[in-house]
Amino acid sequence: MRPNRGFMEYDAELDATGLLCPLPVLKARKRLGPLQSGQTLRVLADDPAAVVDIPHFCAEAGHALVSQNDEDGIQIYMIRKG
Repeated sequence: MRPNRGFMEYDAELDATGLLCPLPVLKARKRLGPLQSGQTLRVLADDPAAVVDIPHFCAEAGHALVSQNDEDGIQIYMIRKG
């Protein structure tokens, strides 16, 4: 696991900055695939639609959106695989 600036540990990371809808969600889905249930994916995004798309994806796919933050214009999502 890798620390997220001391806030939370995660098992994998996806840098989706620069990608527009629907790519952040599609890439998150693909990146979550090999993870075990309960493992955490950290997603970085800057697409304005991601604030709606990622929580919706988590709810529909059965994953837990553990946290959602914004640091210097970069959205940081912590998703626990369902």
